[in-house]
Amino acid sequence: MLATLGDASGVAADLAALIRGDNPQIEVRLAGLGEDGKELTSELEDAARERPEDGTAAIVVPLLTGPHPVADGLIARAVASSGVSVTVTESLGPHPLLAEALHIRLAERDLARADRMRLLNVSSPVDGVVMTTVGGENAAAEAQPTAVLLASRLTLPVLVASLDSAPEVAGAVERLRGIGAQRIALSPCLIGPEAVLGLAEAAAAKAGADCAEPLGAHGLIADLAARAYGSVLAAG
Repeated sequence: MLATLGDASGVAADLAALIRGDNPQIEVRLAGLGEDGKELTSELEDAARERPEDGTAAIVVPLLTGPHPVADGLIARAVASSGVSVTVTESLGPHPLLAEALHIRLAERDLARADRMRLLNVSSPVDGVVMTTVGGENAAAEAQPTAVLLASRLTLPVLVASLDSAPEVAGAVERLRGIGAQRIALSPCLIGPEAVLGLAEAAAAKAGADCAEPLGAHGLIADLAARAYGSVLAAG
């Protein structure tokens, strides 16, 4: 069961389709959390009717790169309201595949260069990267390992900033400029539905920086979601 902020359309629906195509043996459902999580509750109750009463009704995988207080709260309440046995996985990051997907999105905007074999930086058109998150200071802190992985891939300084709390983008950009970075890129560590459309681009424009696309329905994100599901089965 995939859970996404907003409704079950757009990027989330595209990711669900990718996961179904790559994992035909898995029943993949998608529920939008909306404002109250009732759609997820309904989907869980429906899934439970198709499972043995003493078994787990569903494994819920949040389509998020890190912790998100609003989404986490909605999922917890939806699970409690359903009254069925459910396992909720951690968010999809931090993970090396997340850093790889961020690198690809930067390269697509000519904000990083990569060789075709290893997707490692050859020479960079930017001097520093600000990896942006949403979900408050805890989400930014949790994203630090992914930033380290991305910095290793790019051989560039990568700082984490939040689009909705501290540490702020402007401060991260100022720190990079303080160490000599002239051209700076924002790398949104966001799938998409968890942030207002254009939020990262607006922050980049205000700071005088370039901006990569959000992760969106990337195949590596679909892979991470499938791995999260598989890890629960393996642990069981």
